[in-house]
Amino acid sequence: MLVAGPVFAFEPEDSIATDRPDVVESSAVVGKGRFQLEASVAGERFDHDGVREVTHSTPTLLRFGLTDATELRFETDGRMNSGAAGRGYSDWSVGVKWHFADAAGSRPSMALLAHADVDSGSPAYRGSGVRPSLRLSAEWELADDWSFGVMPGVLLDRREDGGRFASGIFAVTLGKEINDRLRGFVELAAPSIASARNGGTNAAFDFGAAWLLTNNAQLDMAFSRGLNHTTPKLGWTAGLSIKF
Repeated sequence: MLVAGPVFAFEPEDSIATDRPDVVESSAVVGKGRFQLEASVAGERFDHDGVREVTHSTPTLLRFGLTDATELRFETDGRMNSGAAGRGYSDWSVGVKWHFADAAGSRPSMALLAHADVDSGSPAYRGSGVRPSLRLSAEWELADDWSFGVMPGVLLDRREDGGRFASGIFAVTLGKEINDRLRGFVELAAPSIASARNGGTNAAFDFGAAWLLTNNAQLDMAFSRGLNHTTPKLGWTAGLSIKF
């Protein structure tokens, strides 16, 4: 999935800062009493053993500001359509983000994200039980309008046979402000690092851009290229985010 975006924390400070289209989450929160919708469409192509499978989805993130440092989050891949699994809906994830450190000197801006994926989707797309995760987002503003973000994390998942396992999460992104409205990024992302028994590692190279329509609205697009046989070979996403 292509989501997130520390490279898109536009100025001024109260303007929209999204958690997409890259994998690394922003360290920013939406602010007390604010609501943010991040909606998109996405597609991916998986080629394995001569078989091609294409999946389309509608990733959506809802963010509600509880305090100036915390937010409540509801996230899903939404409506799914795959040649193998057919049509259906993916699971929902419920979580919170806590912005606990502002950037100061060499110290990055940082946030913790605690989520739980809930087995709430259609049978073909439903996970097994509740799967909690914890991620740390850290972002640095660099010279000449460059930025750098990193996000390590861990997910406690469950196999179809009921056995539990832990998978790693890691992504790094490099962003560039092209002008006051347009920014781009490149990224290496591994949203799932696991043994072959537990589904293998998902790793991709991503790149994309975001265009600030207004202080409270953003358009974005990103593309990905899988780096191993367990990752979709190609992926894309396009989204619209609005802050209320």
